This record gives sequence, structure tokens and C-alpha cells, in this order.
Amino acid sequence: MAVTSEQPYRNSNFLVDFGRGDSGSALAGFAEVIFPDFVVDQPESRPRPPTVPRPIEQADVAETNRLVLKRGVMGSMDLYAWWDEARKGTAPRPRTVKVELLGEDLSTVVLTWRFDNVRPVSLSYSPLRAMEEGILMETMVLEFDRMEML
Repeated sequence: MAVTSEQPYRNSNFLVDFGRGDSGSALAGFAEVIFPDFVVDQPESRPRPPTVPRPIEQADVAETNRLVLKRGVMGSMDLYAWWDEARKGTAPRPRTVKVELLGEDLSTVVLTWRFDNVRPVSLSYSPLRAMEEGILMETMVLEFDRMEML
């Protein structure tokens, strides 16, 4: 359940749970979560004034139902294994993924975005550069059917 605060919450304190209740694990520590625009699909049959734009096409909805997660590579194969199962057509049923925003104490969940029927779409890695120091990042794009805020 969402916790109301007198001050805005920081965007840097969050964890990701892939439906296994392991949001406290080091693998849940993503560096970035990119939310899609959450849009309302308007059925074509509903009358609308000429000033209202056309309803969102199904292809547009598919593009907006994508969540992007980025984290530093730590040697875990969990994201690769999930993507690989999907690629081979052997993935288990879709997952529920939760993004949990933490309060200042870093232990209280103050807001949760729950994504239902989540499936991997793509997995990518940042370039390897011998001339620079940096963190190797892995990025997973996920498709989902529904989002709820708790």
C-alpha cells in the first residue's frame, strides 16, 4: 500500500522483485528502471468530438507496455536464462514483476508498481571498451499486460 509523505520520495531507492519474493537479493538492485507511458486505450466505437485525437492503435499499446530494467553485470545468468527460455519457446508462464520504491530508511516499501504477465522481449549489454573504465551494464526489455500501483 502506498505511503504518503510530506516530501517527494527520491528516485534512487528501489528494488525489483521478479515474482520470487527476492527483492532483498543483490540481483534485485537495478541501476535504472524506465517506465513506459501508461495510456488509456479508447475503443473505436465510443463517440468522440473531432478535437479528440484518434484512439491508440494496438501497435502503439504494445510499444507502451514495455518496461526497461538496467543493472551492472555481476555474473548472474538469471536474466539471460529467462530470455533464453523465451527465445527457445520453452519459457514458463509469464511472471509478475514488482518495482518497489523505498523510503528514506531503505527498508520500508512506500510504493509498488506491479506488472502482470511479464515476458522478456530483449536482452542487451553495453559495449566493452578497453580504453575506458566503466561498469558493464545489462538491459532487459520486458513486455507486460497490466500495471497496478499499490
